[in-house]
Amino acid sequence: MKTVLRRLRGGWCGGLPLIVTLLFASCAVGPDYKRPAVNVPSTYRTAASDTNPPPTETSFGDVEWWKVFNEPQLQALIEEALTNSWDIQIAAARVLQAEAFLRVTRSQFLPTVNAGGDLVTARTSEKGPTGVPSGVDPQREYGDVFVSMPSYELDLWGRIRRATEASRAQLLATEDAQRTVRQTLVAAVATAYLELLELDLELEISYRTYGARTNSLALTVSREEGGVAGIQDVHQARILVFTAEAAIADTLRRIEQKENELSVLLGRNPGKIERSGTLVQQESRAEVPPGLPSSLLERRPDIRAAEHQLVAANADIGQAKAAFFPQVTLTGFYGYQSVALSDLFTGGARTWQFGPAVTVPLFTGGRLRGNLKLAEARFQESVAIYQQTVQGAFREVSDSLIAYQRTREFRERQEERTQANRDATAIANVRYEGGVTSYLEVLYNEQELFNAELGLAQARRNELLSVVQLYRALGGGWTEPSEIHAALGKQ
Repeated sequence: MKTVLRRLRGGWCGGLPLIVTLLFASCAVGPDYKRPAVNVPSTYRTAASDTNPPPTETSFGDVEWWKVFNEPQLQALIEEALTNSWDIQIAAARVLQAEAFLRVTRSQFLPTVNAGGDLVTARTSEKGPTGVPSGVDPQREYGDVFVSMPSYELDLWGRIRRATEASRAQLLATEDAQRTVRQTLVAAVATAYLELLELDLELEISYRTYGARTNSLALTVSREEGGVAGIQDVHQARILVFTAEAAIADTLRRIEQKENELSVLLGRNPGKIERSGTLVQQESRAEVPPGLPSSLLERRPDIRAAEHQLVAANADIGQAKAAFFPQVTLTGFYGYQSVALSDLFTGGARTWQFGPAVTVPLFTGGRLRGNLKLAEARFQESVAIYQQTVQGAFREVSDSLIAYQRTREFRERQEERTQANRDATAIANVRYEGGVTSYLEVLYNEQELFNAELGLAQARRNELLSVVQLYRALGGGWTEPSEIHAALGKQ
Protein backbone atom coordinates (compact mmCIF):
# COMPACT_ATOMS: atom_id res chain seq x y z
CA MET A 1 0.00 0.00 0.00
CA LYS A 2 2.85 2.42 0.78
CA THR A 3 4.38 1.70 -2.62
CA VAL A 4 1.08 2.42 -4.33
CA LEU A 5 0.64 5.67 -2.42
CA ARG A 6 4.17 6.69 -3.24
CA ARG A 7 3.46 6.14 -6.91
CA LEU A 8 0.12 7.92 -6.64
CA ARG A 9 2.01 11.04 -5.63
CA GLY A 10 4.80 10.53 -8.09
CA GLY A 11 2.77 11.52 -11.13
CA TRP A 12 3.26 8.36 -13.29
CA CYS A 13 0.65 7.76 -16.03
CA GLY A 14 0.07 4.82 -18.31
CA GLY A 15 -1.59 1.57 -19.37
CA LEU A 16 -4.58 -0.69 -19.01
CA PRO A 17 -4.46 -3.19 -16.13
CA LEU A 18 -5.44 -2.07 -12.65
CA ILE A 19 -1.85 -1.94 -11.40
CA VAL A 20 -0.91 0.36 -14.26
CA THR A 21 -4.14 2.33 -13.94
CA LEU A 22 -3.25 3.15 -10.33
CA LEU A 23 -0.30 5.09 -11.66
CA PHE A 24 -2.74 7.71 -12.96
CA ALA A 25 -3.47 8.77 -9.37
CA SER A 26 -1.67 12.13 -9.53
CA CYS A 27 -2.85 13.16 -13.02
CA ALA A 28 -5.25 15.88 -11.88
CA VAL A 29 -7.92 16.96 -14.34
CA GLY A 30 -8.96 20.59 -14.65
CA PRO A 31 -6.98 23.74 -15.48
CA ASP A 32 -3.73 24.57 -13.76
CA TYR A 33 -3.70 28.04 -12.23
CA LYS A 34 -2.24 30.97 -14.13
CA ARG A 35 -2.37 34.52 -12.83
CA PRO A 36 -4.78 36.54 -14.98
CA ALA A 37 -3.46 39.49 -16.94
CA VAL A 38 -3.61 42.75 -15.00
CA ASN A 39 -3.24 46.23 -16.46
CA VAL A 40 -0.40 47.56 -14.29
CA PRO A 41 0.45 51.25 -14.81
CA SER A 42 4.09 52.15 -15.34
CA THR A 43 3.90 54.87 -12.66
CA TYR A 44 1.48 56.09 -10.04
CA ARG A 45 -0.46 59.24 -10.77
CA THR A 46 0.59 62.03 -8.42
CA ALA A 47 -0.31 65.67 -7.93
CA ALA A 48 3.21 66.87 -8.70
CA SER A 49 2.83 67.37 -12.44
CA ASP A 50 1.32 65.89 -15.57
CA THR A 51 4.57 63.98 -16.10
CA ASN A 52 5.19 61.64 -13.18
CA PRO A 53 8.78 61.11 -12.00
CA PRO A 54 10.33 57.71 -12.81
CA PRO A 55 9.54 55.10 -10.13
CA THR A 56 12.23 53.70 -7.85
CA GLU A 57 12.77 50.22 -6.44
CA THR A 58 12.51 51.49 -2.86
CA SER A 59 8.99 51.85 -1.47
CA PHE A 60 7.64 53.55 1.63
CA GLY A 61 5.46 50.46 2.11
CA ASP A 62 8.54 48.32 2.82
CA VAL A 63 9.44 50.33 5.93
CA GLU A 64 8.60 48.67 9.26
CA TRP A 65 5.74 50.39 11.06
CA TRP A 66 7.81 51.18 14.17
CA LYS A 67 10.11 53.26 11.95
CA VAL A 68 7.16 55.11 10.44
CA PHE A 69 5.40 55.80 13.75
CA ASN A 70 8.45 56.49 15.87
CA GLU A 71 6.77 58.13 18.86
CA PRO A 72 7.27 55.77 21.85
CA GLN A 73 3.71 56.17 23.16
CA LEU A 74 2.19 55.48 19.75
CA GLN A 75 4.47 52.46 19.29
CA ALA A 76 3.34 51.08 22.64
CA LEU A 77 -0.32 51.56 21.72
CA ILE A 78 0.11 49.84 18.35
CA GLU A 79 1.94 46.90 19.91
CA GLU A 80 -0.78 46.58 22.56
CA ALA A 81 -3.45 46.58 19.87
CA LEU A 82 -1.63 43.92 17.84
CA THR A 83 -1.58 41.73 20.94
CA ASN A 84 -4.99 42.35 22.52
CA SER A 85 -7.34 43.56 19.79
CA TRP A 86 -10.41 41.39 19.32
CA ASP A 87 -10.07 41.78 15.55
CA ILE A 88 -6.60 40.25 15.74
CA GLN A 89 -7.84 37.37 17.88
CA ILE A 90 -10.74 36.70 15.52
CA ALA A 91 -8.40 36.69 12.53
CA ALA A 92 -5.99 34.33 14.33
CA ALA A 93 -8.83 31.92 15.12
CA ARG A 94 -9.84 31.91 11.46
CA VAL A 95 -6.30 30.96 10.49
CA LEU A 96 -6.42 28.04 12.93
CA GLN A 97 -9.71 26.94 11.38
CA ALA A 98 -8.21 27.05 7.89
CA GLU A 99 -5.18 25.07 9.04
CA ALA A 100 -7.41 22.40 10.56
CA PHE A 101 -9.56 22.21 7.43
CA LEU A 102 -6.45 21.73 5.28
CA ARG A 103 -5.32 18.92 7.58
CA VAL A 104 -8.71 17.23 7.24
CA THR A 105 -8.69 17.55 3.45
CA ARG A 106 -5.11 16.32 3.11
CA SER A 107 -5.87 13.26 5.25
CA GLN A 108 -7.82 11.81 2.29
CA PHE A 109 -4.50 10.95 0.63
CA LEU A 110 -3.99 8.18 3.21
CA PRO A 111 -6.30 5.28 4.04
CA THR A 112 -8.20 5.15 7.28
CA VAL A 113 -7.35 2.06 9.37
CA ASN A 114 -9.58 0.95 12.23
CA ALA A 115 -9.11 -1.79 14.81
CA GLY A 116 -11.77 -3.33 16.97
CA GLY A 117 -13.29 -6.43 18.44
CA ASP A 118 -16.29 -7.71 20.28
CA LEU A 119 -17.36 -10.48 22.62
CA VAL A 120 -20.94 -11.71 22.32
CA THR A 121 -22.90 -14.09 24.57
CA ALA A 122 -26.20 -15.27 23.04
CA ARG A 123 -28.89 -17.82 23.91
CA THR A 124 -31.13 -19.40 21.30
CA SER A 125 -34.73 -20.08 22.25
CA GLU A 126 -35.44 -23.80 22.71
CA LYS A 127 -39.06 -23.16 21.73
CA GLY A 128 -38.34 -20.93 18.72
CA PRO A 129 -38.90 -21.80 15.06
CA THR A 130 -35.34 -23.03 14.59
CA GLY A 131 -35.22 -24.92 17.83
CA VAL A 132 -32.17 -26.37 19.54
CA PRO A 133 -31.19 -30.05 19.12
CA SER A 134 -31.40 -32.12 22.25
CA GLY A 135 -28.21 -32.07 24.26
CA VAL A 136 -26.97 -28.84 22.69
CA ASP A 137 -26.33 -25.92 25.00
CA PRO A 138 -28.64 -23.07 23.81
CA GLN A 139 -26.20 -20.49 25.17
CA ARG A 140 -23.16 -19.69 23.06
CA GLU A 141 -20.26 -17.26 23.19
CA TYR A 142 -18.28 -16.01 20.24
CA GLY A 143 -15.99 -13.07 19.49
CA ASP A 144 -13.85 -11.47 16.85
CA VAL A 145 -10.96 -9.03 16.51
CA PHE A 146 -10.19 -7.17 13.31
CA VAL A 147 -8.26 -4.48 11.51
CA SER A 148 -10.23 -2.81 8.72
CA MET A 149 -9.67 -0.26 5.98
CA PRO A 150 -12.99 1.40 5.09
CA SER A 151 -13.58 2.77 1.65
CA TYR A 152 -10.35 4.42 0.44
CA GLU A 153 -10.57 6.44 -2.75
CA LEU A 154 -7.71 6.19 -5.23
CA ASP A 155 -7.08 9.71 -6.46
CA LEU A 156 -6.95 8.69 -10.13
CA TRP A 157 -8.22 12.01 -11.47
CA GLY A 158 -6.79 14.35 -8.88
CA ARG A 159 -9.99 15.19 -7.02
CA ILE A 160 -8.24 15.00 -3.66
CA ARG A 161 -5.26 16.88 -5.02
CA ARG A 162 -7.50 19.67 -6.24
CA ALA A 163 -9.39 19.72 -2.94
CA THR A 164 -6.09 20.00 -1.07
CA GLU A 165 -4.94 22.71 -3.45
CA ALA A 166 -8.14 24.64 -2.77
CA SER A 167 -7.82 24.19 1.00
CA ARG A 168 -4.20 25.30 0.95
CA ALA A 169 -5.14 28.39 -1.07
CA GLN A 170 -7.93 29.15 1.41
CA LEU A 171 -5.41 28.90 4.25
CA LEU A 172 -3.04 31.31 2.50
CA ALA A 173 -5.95 33.65 1.79
CA THR A 174 -6.93 33.53 5.47
CA GLU A 175 -3.36 34.29 6.52
CA ASP A 176 -3.26 37.27 4.18
CA ALA A 177 -6.65 38.37 5.48
CA GLN A 178 -5.10 38.28 8.95
CA ARG A 179 -2.27 40.47 7.67
CA THR A 180 -4.86 42.86 6.22
CA VAL A 181 -6.52 43.07 9.64
CA ARG A 182 -3.13 43.76 11.22
CA GLN A 183 -2.34 46.42 8.62
CA THR A 184 -5.74 48.05 9.07
CA LEU A 185 -5.39 47.99 12.84
CA VAL A 186 -1.98 49.70 12.76
CA ALA A 187 -3.39 52.45 10.55
CA ALA A 188 -6.55 52.75 12.68
CA VAL A 189 -4.61 53.12 15.95
CA ALA A 190 -2.24 55.68 14.42
CA THR A 191 -5.18 57.59 12.93
CA ALA A 192 -7.14 57.63 16.19
CA TYR A 193 -4.08 58.72 18.19
CA LEU A 194 -3.28 61.60 15.82
CA GLU A 195 -6.93 62.65 15.81
CA LEU A 196 -6.80 62.63 19.62
CA LEU A 197 -3.74 64.89 19.60
CA GLU A 198 -5.52 67.22 17.17
CA LEU A 199 -8.52 67.41 19.49
CA ASP A 200 -6.14 68.21 22.36
CA LEU A 201 -4.80 71.07 20.26
CA GLU A 202 -8.34 72.26 19.51
CA LEU A 203 -9.07 72.19 23.25
CA GLU A 204 -5.92 74.18 23.96
CA ILE A 205 -6.92 76.76 21.34
CA SER A 206 -10.44 76.94 22.78
CA TYR A 207 -9.16 77.47 26.35
CA ARG A 208 -6.68 80.09 25.20
CA THR A 209 -9.37 81.86 23.20
CA TYR A 210 -11.78 81.64 26.13
CA GLY A 211 -9.22 83.27 28.45
CA ALA A 212 -8.54 86.08 26.01
CA ARG A 213 -12.23 86.68 25.40
CA THR A 214 -13.01 86.67 29.12
CA ASN A 215 -10.40 89.38 29.65
CA SER A 216 -11.83 91.28 26.70
CA LEU A 217 -15.33 91.01 28.17
CA ALA A 218 -14.11 92.40 31.50
CA LEU A 219 -12.43 95.29 29.70
CA THR A 220 -15.57 95.99 27.66
CA VAL A 221 -17.77 95.98 30.77
CA SER A 222 -15.37 98.40 32.42
CA ARG A 223 -15.47 100.66 29.38
CA GLU A 224 -19.27 100.51 29.29
CA GLU A 225 -19.47 101.43 32.99
CA GLY A 226 -17.14 104.34 32.31
CA GLY A 227 -19.33 105.51 29.49
CA VAL A 228 -16.70 104.85 26.81
CA ALA A 229 -18.45 101.84 25.22
CA GLY A 230 -22.07 100.96 24.64
CA ILE A 231 -24.10 98.05 26.00
CA GLN A 232 -24.10 96.52 22.53
CA ASP A 233 -20.32 96.06 22.79
CA VAL A 234 -20.83 94.13 26.05
CA HIS A 235 -23.37 91.82 24.43
CA GLN A 236 -21.04 91.17 21.51
CA ALA A 237 -18.16 90.42 23.87
CA ARG A 238 -20.37 87.96 25.73
CA ILE A 239 -21.20 86.25 22.41
CA LEU A 240 -17.49 85.60 21.90
CA VAL A 241 -17.15 84.15 25.41
CA PHE A 242 -20.20 81.90 25.00
CA THR A 243 -18.90 80.71 21.62
CA ALA A 244 -15.59 79.69 23.19
CA GLU A 245 -17.37 77.93 26.08
CA ALA A 246 -19.54 75.96 23.64
CA ALA A 247 -16.47 74.97 21.64
CA ILE A 248 -14.76 73.71 24.81
CA ALA A 249 -17.75 71.55 25.77
CA ASP A 250 -18.04 70.07 22.28
CA THR A 251 -14.29 69.38 22.03
CA LEU A 252 -14.30 67.62 25.40
CA ARG A 253 -17.12 65.41 24.16
CA ARG A 254 -15.19 64.47 21.03
CA ILE A 255 -12.01 63.80 23.03
CA GLU A 256 -13.75 61.43 25.42
CA GLN A 257 -15.48 59.58 22.58
CA LYS A 258 -12.21 59.31 20.64
CA GLU A 259 -10.53 57.87 23.76
CA ASN A 260 -13.30 55.27 23.94
CA GLU A 261 -12.79 54.40 20.27
CA LEU A 262 -9.05 53.99 20.72
CA SER A 263 -9.53 51.97 23.92
CA VAL A 264 -11.67 49.42 22.08
CA LEU A 265 -9.07 49.18 19.30
CA LEU A 266 -6.56 48.29 22.02
CA GLY A 267 -8.84 45.59 23.43
CA ARG A 268 -9.57 47.63 26.57
CA ASN A 269 -12.78 48.85 28.14
CA PRO A 270 -13.50 52.52 27.40
CA GLY A 271 -11.18 54.74 29.40
CA LYS A 272 -8.53 57.45 29.34
CA ILE A 273 -5.63 57.26 26.88
CA GLU A 274 -2.21 58.52 27.85
CA ARG A 275 -0.48 60.83 25.38
CA SER A 276 3.11 61.95 24.96
CA GLY A 277 3.89 65.13 23.06
CA THR A 278 1.52 67.31 21.07
CA LEU A 279 0.31 67.44 17.49
CA VAL A 280 2.72 70.21 16.54
CA GLN A 281 5.62 68.03 17.73
CA GLN A 282 4.72 65.25 15.30
CA GLU A 283 6.98 65.30 12.26
CA SER A 284 5.73 64.57 8.77
CA ARG A 285 8.03 62.50 6.57
CA ALA A 286 9.74 64.40 3.80
CA GLU A 287 10.31 61.37 1.55
CA VAL A 288 7.65 58.76 0.80
CA PRO A 289 8.74 56.92 -2.39
CA PRO A 290 5.86 54.79 -3.68
CA GLY A 291 8.07 52.24 -5.49
CA LEU A 292 7.19 50.21 -8.56
CA PRO A 293 3.45 49.69 -9.19
CA SER A 294 4.09 46.04 -10.10
CA SER A 295 5.50 45.36 -6.62
CA LEU A 296 2.14 46.33 -5.10
CA LEU A 297 0.70 42.99 -6.27
CA GLU A 298 3.02 41.15 -3.87
CA ARG A 299 3.14 43.66 -1.04
CA ARG A 300 -0.53 44.31 -0.33
CA PRO A 301 -2.07 41.43 1.64
CA ASP A 302 -5.60 42.10 0.36
CA ILE A 303 -4.42 41.60 -3.25
CA ARG A 304 -2.62 38.40 -2.29
CA ALA A 305 -5.70 37.15 -0.43
CA ALA A 306 -7.85 37.83 -3.52
CA GLU A 307 -5.40 35.86 -5.66
CA HIS A 308 -5.39 32.91 -3.25
CA GLN A 309 -9.18 32.89 -3.44
CA LEU A 310 -8.76 32.77 -7.21
CA VAL A 311 -6.42 29.77 -6.89
CA ALA A 312 -9.00 28.00 -4.71
CA ALA A 313 -11.78 28.71 -7.23
CA ASN A 314 -9.60 27.33 -10.03
CA ALA A 315 -8.96 24.12 -8.05
CA ASP A 316 -12.70 23.75 -7.47
CA ILE A 317 -13.13 23.44 -11.25
CA GLY A 318 -10.77 20.45 -11.17
CA GLN A 319 -12.82 18.84 -8.42
CA ALA A 320 -16.01 19.34 -10.41
CA LYS A 321 -14.44 17.79 -13.53
CA ALA A 322 -13.05 14.82 -11.59
CA ALA A 323 -16.60 13.91 -10.53
CA PHE A 324 -17.37 12.96 -14.18
CA PHE A 325 -14.85 10.10 -14.09
CA PRO A 326 -15.14 6.63 -12.50
CA GLN A 327 -14.34 6.48 -8.80
CA VAL A 328 -12.15 3.57 -7.66
CA THR A 329 -12.14 2.71 -3.98
CA LEU A 330 -10.36 0.03 -1.98
CA THR A 331 -11.74 -1.74 1.06
CA GLY A 332 -10.05 -4.31 3.26
CA PHE A 333 -10.63 -6.39 6.34
CA TYR A 334 -8.42 -8.76 8.30
CA GLY A 335 -9.13 -10.47 11.61
CA TYR A 336 -10.16 -13.55 13.55
CA GLN A 337 -13.63 -14.87 14.33
CA SER A 338 -14.60 -17.89 16.38
CA VAL A 339 -17.53 -19.27 18.35
CA ALA A 340 -15.08 -20.54 20.94
CA LEU A 341 -12.84 -17.97 22.52
CA SER A 342 -10.12 -20.56 22.94
CA ASP A 343 -9.96 -20.90 19.13
CA LEU A 344 -10.09 -17.16 18.37
CA PHE A 345 -6.45 -16.73 17.31
CA THR A 346 -5.97 -20.06 15.58
CA GLY A 347 -5.37 -20.32 11.85
CA GLY A 348 -8.82 -21.66 11.16
CA ALA A 349 -10.46 -18.58 12.73
CA ARG A 350 -8.69 -16.21 10.41
CA THR A 351 -10.82 -14.12 8.04
CA TRP A 352 -9.97 -11.38 5.54
CA GLN A 353 -11.36 -9.52 2.61
CA PHE A 354 -9.76 -7.06 0.14
CA GLY A 355 -10.82 -5.65 -3.20
CA PRO A 356 -11.46 -2.59 -5.32
CA ALA A 357 -14.87 -1.13 -6.15
CA VAL A 358 -15.58 0.98 -9.21
CA THR A 359 -18.42 3.51 -9.38
CA VAL A 360 -19.30 5.08 -12.73
CA PRO A 361 -21.71 8.04 -12.84
CA LEU A 362 -24.21 7.12 -15.55
CA PHE A 363 -27.08 9.49 -14.80
CA THR A 364 -27.18 12.31 -12.23
CA GLY A 365 -29.94 14.49 -13.62
CA GLY A 366 -27.49 17.25 -14.63
CA ARG A 367 -26.04 17.60 -11.14
CA LEU A 368 -22.43 17.08 -12.21
CA ARG A 369 -22.67 19.46 -15.13
CA GLY A 370 -24.40 22.01 -12.92
CA ASN A 371 -21.61 21.75 -10.34
CA LEU A 372 -19.04 22.31 -13.08
CA LYS A 373 -20.87 25.37 -14.40
CA LEU A 374 -21.16 26.67 -10.84
CA ALA A 375 -17.41 26.24 -10.24
CA GLU A 376 -16.57 27.96 -13.52
CA ALA A 377 -18.90 30.87 -12.74
CA ARG A 378 -17.36 31.27 -9.27
CA PHE A 379 -13.93 31.30 -10.87
CA GLN A 380 -14.98 34.11 -13.22
CA GLU A 381 -16.34 36.01 -10.23
CA SER A 382 -13.02 35.54 -8.40
CA VAL A 383 -11.13 36.82 -11.46
CA ALA A 384 -13.26 39.96 -11.51
CA ILE A 385 -12.84 40.45 -7.73
CA TYR A 386 -9.06 40.05 -8.05
CA GLN A 387 -8.79 42.57 -10.89
CA GLN A 388 -11.12 44.95 -9.07
CA THR A 389 -8.98 44.66 -5.93
CA VAL A 390 -5.81 45.40 -7.90
CA GLN A 391 -7.33 48.39 -9.65
CA GLY A 392 -8.75 49.70 -6.38
CA ALA A 393 -5.30 49.40 -4.79
CA PHE A 394 -3.73 51.49 -7.57
CA ARG A 395 -6.40 54.12 -7.03
CA GLU A 396 -5.83 54.16 -3.26
CA VAL A 397 -2.10 54.73 -3.76
CA SER A 398 -2.72 57.49 -6.29
CA ASP A 399 -5.32 59.16 -4.05
CA SER A 400 -2.96 58.93 -1.08
CA LEU A 401 -0.03 60.42 -3.03
CA ILE A 402 -2.23 63.30 -4.16
CA ALA A 403 -3.56 63.81 -0.63
CA TYR A 404 -0.01 63.73 0.77
CA GLN A 405 1.07 66.62 -1.45
CA ARG A 406 -2.14 68.65 -1.48
CA THR A 407 -2.70 68.50 2.29
CA ARG A 408 0.85 69.79 2.81
CA GLU A 409 0.18 72.66 0.42
CA PHE A 410 -3.13 73.37 2.15
CA ARG A 411 -1.46 73.40 5.59
CA GLU A 412 1.12 75.91 4.37
CA ARG A 413 -1.60 78.20 3.02
CA GLN A 414 -3.61 77.77 6.23
CA GLU A 415 -0.61 78.86 8.28
CA GLU A 416 -0.38 82.03 6.18
CA ARG A 417 -4.11 82.65 6.57
CA THR A 418 -3.96 82.15 10.35
CA GLN A 419 -1.10 84.60 10.68
CA ALA A 420 -3.04 87.11 8.61
CA ASN A 421 -6.04 86.63 10.92
CA ARG A 422 -3.83 87.23 13.97
CA ASP A 423 -2.54 90.46 12.50
CA ALA A 424 -6.06 91.60 11.55
CA THR A 425 -7.38 90.81 15.03
CA ALA A 426 -4.55 92.69 16.73
CA ILE A 427 -5.21 95.77 14.55
CA ALA A 428 -8.97 95.54 15.20
CA ASN A 429 -8.41 95.56 18.97
CA VAL A 430 -6.07 98.55 18.70
CA ARG A 431 -8.61 100.39 16.56
CA TYR A 432 -11.41 99.60 19.01
CA GLU A 433 -9.41 100.69 22.05
CA GLY A 434 -8.56 103.90 20.21
CA GLY A 435 -12.21 104.53 19.49
CA VAL A 436 -11.73 104.35 15.72
CA THR A 437 -14.11 101.43 15.12
CA SER A 438 -16.94 99.56 16.83
CA TYR A 439 -16.69 96.28 18.66
CA LEU A 440 -18.38 94.61 15.70
CA GLU A 441 -15.04 94.65 13.85
CA VAL A 442 -13.35 92.99 16.83
CA LEU A 443 -16.13 90.41 17.01
CA TYR A 444 -15.72 89.51 13.34
CA ASN A 445 -11.92 89.25 13.46
CA GLU A 446 -11.89 87.29 16.72
CA GLN A 447 -14.31 84.73 15.26
CA GLU A 448 -12.31 84.49 12.04
CA LEU A 449 -9.07 83.96 13.98
CA PHE A 450 -10.66 81.24 16.10
CA ASN A 451 -11.90 79.40 13.01
CA ALA A 452 -8.52 79.83 11.30
CA GLU A 453 -6.63 78.37 14.27
CA LEU A 454 -8.98 75.38 14.40
CA GLY A 455 -8.62 74.95 10.65
CA LEU A 456 -4.83 75.00 10.98
CA ALA A 457 -4.96 72.30 13.65
CA GLN A 458 -7.12 70.15 11.37
CA ALA A 459 -4.79 70.82 8.42
CA ARG A 460 -1.80 69.59 10.47
CA ARG A 461 -3.76 66.50 11.44
CA ASN A 462 -4.77 65.80 7.83
CA GLU A 463 -1.17 66.15 6.67
CA LEU A 464 -0.06 63.51 9.18
CA LEU A 465 -3.02 61.28 8.38
CA SER A 466 -2.15 61.43 4.67
CA VAL A 467 1.16 59.75 5.53
CA VAL A 468 -0.69 57.05 7.47
CA GLN A 469 -3.10 56.43 4.60
CA LEU A 470 -0.30 56.37 2.02
CA TYR A 471 1.63 53.86 4.14
CA ARG A 472 -1.43 51.63 4.36
CA ALA A 473 -2.24 51.99 0.64
CA LEU A 474 1.30 50.91 -0.23
CA GLY A 475 0.87 47.73 1.80
CA GLY A 476 2.84 48.66 4.89
CA GLY A 477 2.06 47.85 8.49
CA TRP A 478 1.38 44.10 8.59
CA THR A 479 4.70 42.94 10.05
CA GLU A 480 4.46 39.73 12.09
CA PRO A 481 4.47 40.03 15.92
CA SER A 482 7.72 38.02 16.21
CA GLU A 483 9.39 40.47 13.87
CA ILE A 484 8.00 43.35 15.90
CA HIS A 485 9.56 42.15 19.17
CA ALA A 486 12.85 41.30 17.47
CA ALA A 487 13.08 44.73 15.89
CA LEU A 488 12.02 46.65 18.99
CA GLY A 489 14.56 44.69 21.01
CA LYS A 490 17.35 46.00 18.78
CA GLN A 491 16.38 49.63 19.23
